[in-house]
Amino acid sequence: MHMLPSHQHDAVLPPSFSPAEMLRRRRALDGVLEAAGVDHVVIYGTNRSGSAVQWLTGWPVTREALVVHSLPPFSAPDALLVHFFNHVPQARRMAVEADVRWAGPEVSVAAVEELERRGALKNRVGVIGALPVRVHDALRESARSVVDLSAAYNGLRLRKSPEELDWLRHAAELTDLSCAALRDGAAPGCTEYELAAMVESAYLPLGGTNYIHYFSMTSMQNPDQCVPSQWPSGRRLSAGDVLSCELSTSYGVDYPGQLLRSFTVGADATDLYLEMHAVADAALSRVESVLAPGVVAETVVEAASVIEDAGFTTVDDLVHGLGGGYLQPVFGSRSRTLEPLPTMPFEEGMTVVVQPNVTTVDGRAGVQTGELMEVTADGCVRLHGFPRGMGRIG
Repeated sequence: MHMLPSHQHDAVLPPSFSPAEMLRRRRALDGVLEAAGVDHVVIYGTNRSGSAVQWLTGWPVTREALVVHSLPPFSAPDALLVHFFNHVPQARRMAVEADVRWAGPEVSVAAVEELERRGALKNRVGVIGALPVRVHDALRESARSVVDLSAAYNGLRLRKSPEELDWLRHAAELTDLSCAALRDGAAPGCTEYELAAMVESAYLPLGGTNYIHYFSMTSMQNPDQCVPSQWPSGRRLSAGDVLSCELSTSYGVDYPGQLLRSFTVGADATDLYLEMHAVADAALSRVESVLAPGVVAETVVEAASVIEDAGFTTVDDLVHGLGGGYLQPVFGSRSRTLEPLPTMPFEEGMTVVVQPNVTTVDGRAGVQTGELMEVTADGCVRLHGFPRGMGRIG
């Protein structure tokens, strides 16, 4: 198992990054503010969503959280305003470099009061995150103008720091364990609910958390599902089925691995599934061979065109960034491109999921393969070690 630095194994607190890493993030955000000509930014998250709050302070959003960050020479630390009141004590233990306070009965009022305390209301104010209308309106009524910096923040998350890569490698290992538990424990008669329990039991004792676990199960002789579902059901595995999965285990909240695999259940693969998986394996290998700094999406799509050449298509994205959110570049295969291909090149330090999810054109049958990869100086490397190829269970 990949070992993390000792400060990430505190017996009392969840995993945390080093003070040097947290300072790097604040300085990177300062650069965004300077480029936009603003001195203060409001960062918002709610209902366990809002990655910038955690990235900047170390506090994973629970019910609602808002951060006010200011450029030097303003000397006060970041203000972290937290809902609910009973969440404040742990937030103070985790966001040790922030001034953590209860947000009060209305976070928009607390945000304006904090900006006023910092002398920011006569200036332009930046915002990051999906602000609710009430918060946005309060800022627009109080500040000179509001500038959306969310896209610039997302740009900061594309390339991972060495510490972030350590977390992602560890998350990939936890994800591999979850897939091994699925492979070794699943059998005819299992429901999707039971598959989820198998997957989670592999990493919960080791400090991992669920990011996603999606499953599909369908008869190979009479298939009716080509891609995993986002919500599980009580459907049961049967001999002769194919089981496909998309598994992501996080270390921390926002640092997941991602592994996609397919297994036959108590039977050999039919000719159709053998062919689909062979095409998917070929596409994965071809993309892996070209993925490198400076390469653009068009080159990757061309590498994966063996899918369409074989008479198949895809349903899910072919490639997407992961680690700090669902990040650019995001694009599908040649027959599934939903919008113009991104022109941004891949860069060293990006982490991306390559997932040639080959399906029949009628959408009745499909296979999954793929995983999280790191773009390195001279190509790409796998972050996962789970065996490739179609497996067999039961």
